[in-house]
Amino acid sequence: MTTYLITWTSGFIGSNLATKLLESGNTVIGVDNENDYYDVSLKHYRRKLLEKHERFSFYLWGLEDNNFLEKVFSENKIDKVCNLAAQAGVRYSLENPRTYIESNLLGFFNIIELSKKYNIKNFVYASSSSVYGANEKIPFSESDNVDHPVSIYAATKKSNELIAHTYSHLYKLPTTGLRFFTVYGPLGRPDMAPDIFTRKICAWETIDVYNFGKMQRDFTYIDDIVAGVILALDTISHYEVFNLWNHNPVELERFIEILEENIGKKAIKNYMEIQPGDVPRTFADIDHTYDILWWKAKTSLEEWLQKFVTSYREYYKV
Repeated sequence: MTTYLITWTSGFIGSNLATKLLESGNTVIGVDNENDYYDVSLKHYRRKLLEKHERFSFYLWGLEDNNFLEKVFSENKIDKVCNLAAQAGVRYSLENPRTYIESNLLGFFNIIELSKKYNIKNFVYASSSSVYGANEKIPFSESDNVDHPVSIYAATKKSNELIAHTYSHLYKLPTTGLRFFTVYGPLGRPDMAPDIFTRKICAWETIDVYNFGKMQRDFTYIDDIVAGVILALDTISHYEVFNLWNHNPVELERFIEILEENIGKKAIKNYMEIQPGDVPRTFADIDHTYDILWWKAKTSLEEWLQKFVTSYREYYKV
């Protein structure tokens, strides 16, 4: 079996990835600083579920501290690394840019440098659809020029890809970047649209609908994303970047309609202009991903929103 170091295992994608790998008989070493960007109790809940597995161990700290991170590598025989650690959120980056530089750049450098030093077999990391920025060419392709980010968050993710390319070129470290497209599912991030909308619709509160409901997003279910990440971890590439998405972008207005159907209530809407840093549409080509990883998303928006609302009611007792 394989020993994986996964960062941000108390997070949404990290906890689901760790669970799947543990259930397959692997060993997982988790790292997370469990910051208060959103409800820490939800992060604690995810970690406690992982701690039921004997082959899971956990370090509570941040990647910015290189001495701490070296301790993690030196104390464990790690085969592969999946770095999901990052300060998330496009809008939050407009208010707190320094946090993104420290976490997404310094933290990324520390872990990729140690992966090189300790001869890690494969280094997979989270990039983002936000790197496509102001691109007007649709669908987005991994070969597109992505030199025009529209947020600090996007700029740090593009920087990660450049650093990874350099490490693959200079040191032959296998690296794979995964451009995630709006990942959702049970016990997801409470700062994202499904949680915010569900909470407010249930409480008869007004929801803000940006770009007058004309925003288009490619919502990708967590189980599909985890399957793609595992395929990337199992595929040794000199340097690769892949789109991971559902291949079915939906307009925000339609997304709200499906959510209303599952909740059983109508939303009270406040239509607004698009926010700075947001892109009006995410839609990507996955031909390259399919050709190399043989990956395609399988879960429809209707199916995962039904699962999401059910789990939301159970966890929050709504």
